[in-house]
Amino acid sequence: MGNSVKKHRVAVLISGNGSNLQALIDAAGKTDYPANIVLVISNKEDAFGLTRAKNAGIPSYVVNHKDYNSREEFDMAVNALLLQNQIEFVCLAGFMRILSARFVNIWKGRMLNIHPSLLPDFKGAHAVRDALNSGVKESGCSVHLVTEEMDAGEIIAQAKVPILPDDTQETLHKRIHQQEHILYPRSLELLINRH
Repeated sequence: MGNSVKKHRVAVLISGNGSNLQALIDAAGKTDYPANIVLVISNKEDAFGLTRAKNAGIPSYVVNHKDYNSREEFDMAVNALLLQNQIEFVCLAGFMRILSARFVNIWKGRMLNIHPSLLPDFKGAHAVRDALNSGVKESGCSVHLVTEEMDAGEIIAQAKVPILPDDTQETLHKRIHQQEHILYPRSLELLINRH
């Protein structure tokens, strides 16, 4: 029975450590999970996520944004790899690049991002710091569809994390990360089941 699930081809775009990539790889290892991570692309050659991909036997590529004259040129190089590998869905996992409108529209409805706040609160690169500084009592993480506007696409799922009185950015981020690793694989499954 477990083998009856169709496995969809998923690529993960990373820039760093790739702990969410690892969570997706681990989920995809289960027979009843509807995705295989078949490609990892990093814009940084020293990203530890590339080691995670190698350890899992997943083909990976470095596409250095500095080698391209424009954002769109870089995005189209990434897109070419996605097409060559018959990718069906794309997950951004700590991918620190703003994507061009053209790329976003090609993958509309099939590209996810994870963000360390309860969107629409605290968009942008400093979500954990901003949540701490604001005095709110809880934060968390959101998985959302990628749209042209940053951190603004439809939210697929969220997980809440309480902010403790003695939290630092580091301690809060660590607890949010733990929730991300549960939420991201679940959200990808929800998205795939819609299609």
